Amino acid sequence: MYKVRIAVIIPALNEEKTLPRVLGDIPRDLVDEVVVVDNGSTDRTPEIARQWGATVLFESRRGYGYPCLRAIEYLKGREPDIVVFLDGNYSDHPDEMEVLIRPIMEEGYDLVLGSRVMGEAEEGALRLPVRFGNGLATFLIRILYGFRYTDLGPFRAIRFKRLLELDMGDNLGWTVEMQVKAVKRGFRIKEVPVSYRRGTGRSKFTGDIRGIFRIGYRILRAVFRNLTFH
Repeated sequence: MYKVRIAVIIPALNEEKTLPRVLGDIPRDLVDEVVVVDNGSTDRTPEIARQWGATVLFESRRGYGYPCLRAIEYLKGREPDIVVFLDGNYSDHPDEMEVLIRPIMEEGYDLVLGSRVMGEAEEGALRLPVRFGNGLATFLIRILYGFRYTDLGPFRAIRFKRLLELDMGDNLGWTVEMQVKAVKRGFRIKEVPVSYRRGTGRSKFTGDIRGIFRIGYRILRAVFRNLTFH
């Protein structure tokens, strides 16, 4: 019987404290390769990733999309069937990965998104800028593209060949770009509830009005930029 090959992509910046927990909770019986992309860490993140058996890549351009693109280029030579995206700050629950993978393997979905809104979020985990961003993006996507999402969560799984079809390129609006392009491509998309915790890594956004404006700008840019996507 053909074995489905699954790779995990983890962008990481100064995650030496949380990365062992993330890597330790990944179900190794499901996953063939874990790719950690270091985004300019000044701590022991790359060393720890190697100790846990991960493939370590480096991307000097700061952001979220650039490290993901670096990993995708690497995986073109490995040709996995499914790619799972996961944060390195231990906010997601890697042990729930099978919940994302199963609809692709058993039900024929192309993209499965872990919804923190549908699942159990620890008190204080979904900060104000995140809740604002979710609301703005899902509203705009519903109005402009006719698809109802509940979340922009980073924990997601996608068929690798279909991911390549999206021709991803956005750095700051990565999750929005993927979700919009997937709708426009006619992908079979499903959201499943996942758990979410506050995490112990450094937040990339502050919980104030500046964080709201930063997220709002990134979302608006990604949503309207992809109106011309074919």
